Amino acid sequence: IILLFPFFIIISFLIKLTSKGSIFVSLKRVGKRGKLFNIYKFRSMIKDAHKIKKDIMDKNERSDGPLFKIKNDPRITKIGRFLRRYSIDELPQLFNVIKGEMSLVGPRPHEPEEVNEYKKGYKRLLTISPGISGLAQVSGRSNLVFSEEAKLDILYIENWALLLDLIILIKTIKVIFKNEGCY
Repeated sequence: IILLFPFFIIISFLIKLTSKGSIFVSLKRVGKRGKLFNIYKFRSMIKDAHKIKKDIMDKNERSDGPLFKIKNDPRITKIGRFLRRYSIDELPQLFNVIKGEMSLVGPRPHEPEEVNEYKKGYKRLLTISPGISGLAQVSGRSNLVFSEEAKLDILYIENWALLLDLIILIKTIKVIFKNEGCY
């Protein structure tokens, strides 16, 4: 975080310069053992984007499970598209890692409403700390259907090893610069 601090300042300036609202957002997520926590991100959407979500639910491109995703989400700001393309918006989650709410690698943390819609067996995703990156993120990101994402995350849980974490972290860097499946 200390090394990234100058980068955080530049990103903060760009967010404030290009849109109204706060620099960071704090969003409710479900973590290990179903415990709620606030995940931190650089704001990549317009102010009060959550209020507009109900109006665009019909545009959800993820009909395969509980997740809400729109490839060209109208709520995302111009700088937000850049931040998301390179996963820069997720860097503040390092504070969640320091607080012990997240890990560098693990299943992605989902919103409480999404967890409420989990099918049988998916609650297993809540048995370990969620991660900033994970097996699903390096295997297709948003291009995966939810059932594939969940299967990959459960496979990760069942086969956890330090070497696997290192491989996922290395692949994460490659995936970020490849720029596929991020929205």
